[in-house]
Amino acid sequence: MDKDDCHQKCEQNAIVMRHGDRLDNVEPLWVSTAARPWDPPLAEAGRIRAFSTGRQIRNNPSFQINRVFVSPFLRCVQTAVEVICALCAINDDPLNMTGDGLVVDPSKVKVSIEYGLCEMMNKEAIRRIAVPKDGIWSFNISELEAMFPAGTVDYTVERVYQELPQWEETVLGAHTRYERVIRSLADKYPSENLLLVTHGEGVGVSVSAFFEGTTVYEVDYCAYSHLRRPISKENKFFNGGNFELLTNISQTGISYYPLPAITDDV
Repeated sequence: MDKDDCHQKCEQNAIVMRHGDRLDNVEPLWVSTAARPWDPPLAEAGRIRAFSTGRQIRNNPSFQINRVFVSPFLRCVQTAVEVICALCAINDDPLNMTGDGLVVDPSKVKVSIEYGLCEMMNKEAIRRIAVPKDGIWSFNISELEAMFPAGTVDYTVERVYQELPQWEETVLGAHTRYERVIRSLADKYPSENLLLVTHGEGVGVSVSAFFEGTTVYEVDYCAYSHLRRPISKENKFFNGGNFELLTNISQTGISYYPLPAITDDV
């Protein structure tokens, strides 16, 4: 939907996407010399995949993305940069593989960094060898924001989570966080279509939290879920309905199966 056209009844779309291919999975020795081994950048293949996925989203004729929220981890920021370039390109030559050199229209999309979309802060998600020995997890938000195309950053947005979760959060705690931030951002911007760039676990939650009775067992790089809900407007107030998951199994790189039915012993 156009964020200015929701008068009585309309729909809100939310795309929840995983980052692209991370460098440390392509070059395993990178970790041994990296200053921030817990925060790898994208491999070149990841940039290409992210840009291609952005094109795919842009070419969906049913809606346009208005606002992007991004985990502060470098691989997510770099993924969002490529996607935004694809979404906002003024003249996108089909031969372009990444957003390098593209002229973009910054009025099409606004972007903000959201701590609540960060990686699970535990050893299930972050490799032991990469955990900072001093226990300090830090991000230079100004430097990360400077990576986005000029004019696309919205500096006025108040984050759902004002800081990173504590180290060694539980898996359940992370799942609760992901669900909360998806719902909170959607409720905060009900007249806009959203793209959330996060990590594999967050994409999994975007399926299992909104499609009861499913277990996600694989999320590919740049895989994304598509959620949609009805929005009504009365007296300048927006009311959001329940989200429906539109992603078909394995259609966009997410694999899941129904949970087995639970029966009482007799």
